[in-house]
Amino acid sequence: MTTMILGGAQMGPIQQADSRAAVVARMVDLLRAAHAKGVTMLVYPELALTTFFPRWYAEDRAEMDHWFETEMPNGATAPLFDLARDLGVAITFGYAELTPEGRHFNTSILTNRQGEIVGKYRKVHLPGHVELDPDRTHQHLEKRYFEPGDLGFNVWRNGGVVMGMAICNDRRWPETYRELGLQGVELVTIGYNTPSVNSQLGDEGLAQRLFHSDLVMQAGAYQNATFVAGIAKAGLEDGHHLMGGSIIVDPNGMVIARADTEDDELIVADCDFALCAFGKATVFDFARHRRIEHYTRTGTQTAAIVPR
Repeated sequence: MTTMILGGAQMGPIQQADSRAAVVARMVDLLRAAHAKGVTMLVYPELALTTFFPRWYAEDRAEMDHWFETEMPNGATAPLFDLARDLGVAITFGYAELTPEGRHFNTSILTNRQGEIVGKYRKVHLPGHVELDPDRTHQHLEKRYFEPGDLGFNVWRNGGVVMGMAICNDRRWPETYRELGLQGVELVTIGYNTPSVNSQLGDEGLAQRLFHSDLVMQAGAYQNATFVAGIAKAGLEDGHHLMGGSIIVDPNGMVIARADTEDDELIVADCDFALCAFGKATVFDFARHRRIEHYTRTGTQTAAIVPR
C-alpha cells in the first residue's frame, strides 16, 4: 500500500518586474513549509517562474524569448532543486521552455525525491489565438508563443506512485485523463494560470470559472479512479486577475483540499493510493467495459461533423 502526503504550492501573482531569483525564493519558502508538514510530493503552478506573458502581443515573437528557460535546472532554479534534494521532496512545476533547436513549449517537469528530473510534459491543448484580437477584453496568445506539445501524455512511476502531468487547458479535455488512465495513472498533477473572466464572454466571471475548473478535474479524477492536484497561480498580476481555486481531488471525485486565498498558499492532503484500486476494478475496469470499436471518431476526427 502506497501513501503520500501531497502538497499543492499555490502561488500569488508574479509581476513583470519580479526577478527569477525573487520568484524562486517564494517557491523555496513554500517548499520549506511543505516539508514541515511531511509533504513528499509538491505541485507548483503552470509558468511558475514568470508572469503570464502570453497576455501581451509582440509583433516579433523573439521579443518574448527572455521569458523562456533554455535549460533546467539553471542558475536561477538551482536553489529550488538543491533544497528539494536536501529535504527529500519531489516537485513538479511549469515554465516556458526554449529548446536548443529554437522550439517553444509550455512545459512541466517532474523530479524524484533525489532532485533528479524523471519526467517532462509539454502542453498539448493550447488555448487562445495567434494574432492580436481587439474584440477580446484581454489577449491570450499562447498559440502565438508556444507550439503544441510533442511528447504526448506519459506516466512515470515516482515514489511507488504512477504519475502523469497536464497543464491548464488540458484539464478541460477528457482525452487528457483517459490517455493517462489507460496507463494506470494514480496521480495527475495540473498547474494552471486561468483568467477570472472569459475574454470572449464577459458574463462568465469568477464563480462560473471556478465551477468549471472544479467540474472537469473532479470528473477526470472519478472517471479514471485517480487523484488529481490542480494548482493555480492567482491574484492581480500586471493588472490582470487570475483565479485561484487550487484543489486536490480523490479517486471518487471528492475535493479533499482547497486553497482559501489568492496568495502563496500551501494545501496538503494525505493520499492513500489504494483508493484508486476500487474504481479501476469496478465501474472503470477498462479491460472489461471499454468498447473501442465504437470510439473511432475520438482518435481520427477533430471538428464536429453534423449529419445532414
